[in-house]
Amino acid sequence: MNSPEIAPNFTHPDRNLAMELVRATEAAAIRAVPFIGRGDKNAADKAAVDAMRVFLGTVNFDGLIVIGEGEKDEAPMLFNGERVGNGTGPACDIAVDPIDGTSLTAAGRQNALSVIAVSSRGTMLDASSVFYMDKIVTGGAGRGVVSLDAPIGDNIRELSRATGKPVGEMIIAVLDRPRHAELIDQIRSAGAGTRLMSDGDVAGGINAARWETRIDMCVGTGGSPEGITTACALKAIGGYMQGRLAPKDAAERAGAVAAGLDVDKLLELDDMVSGDNTFFVATGVTDGGLVDGVRRQGPIIRTESIVLRAKSGTTRRVIAEHLASKWL
Repeated sequence: MNSPEIAPNFTHPDRNLAMELVRATEAAAIRAVPFIGRGDKNAADKAAVDAMRVFLGTVNFDGLIVIGEGEKDEAPMLFNGERVGNGTGPACDIAVDPIDGTSLTAAGRQNALSVIAVSSRGTMLDASSVFYMDKIVTGGAGRGVVSLDAPIGDNIRELSRATGKPVGEMIIAVLDRPRHAELIDQIRSAGAGTRLMSDGDVAGGINAARWETRIDMCVGTGGSPEGITTACALKAIGGYMQGRLAPKDAAERAGAVAAGLDVDKLLELDDMVSGDNTFFVATGVTDGGLVDGVRRQGPIIRTESIVLRAKSGTTRRVIAEHLASKWL
């Protein structure tokens, strides 16, 4: 019998690095659990950082942290510029946030995540010299429709026309901060509703791009590291995003210029993360709209993670049960 012919365009898929990285976010989330609701965000963050770093060391890749816990003199581990992984395999840029929402964790609130985003080496924008970024995030329908340069009311109406969803049914996610008071008023004046987030705008941005959530748009000024991390996720789910760096003062602006950043440029997705070889992994620390948090069920610790891969456009949900006795 003749063996079947292989189609000319057949190519073997790349190994899914994200399925290895999820072990690191699971470990960070599990180690943060004893600190949920205890009021000590630094202790929660340290436990998550320690666990994530150990597991990252076992992954077959040469990872360079572009977005980490801070500069080396401030962060002893997972700092910007640190190399992680076992040094074999693909060379990657990596963004890590052992807990996106340390304050949420310390207060026992929802939507705390452990997050890792990865892209090919040299493709992730290093915006670490500017802490804040103005952002607008939507689903794919927002591409060519919304703009950071347009008033929020116009963006809401244009997205309403593009999606066929009435303005009165639209929900806009915004970080609940004093700086957003006028923005929130403008959203409501346009006829849309708001979803105010105490923290965690990575989850807010991703949910704005997912078709099955009630959030239609995420806007406002948040962390630039979170913006780049969100961009990695949006590449995998077909979302749309614009950003613009927002230096808080003249000194930060000068530092950004010295680092080669154009702080006035309207950043598209490809400016934040170029190419489509991106991975995004997040494990819930506390329950939220994106994933459930860690739960202890008898002898089992249950985790839920979301694993996104841009090259294949795949979203996976990973439910894992860990023997609690192995984590004592």
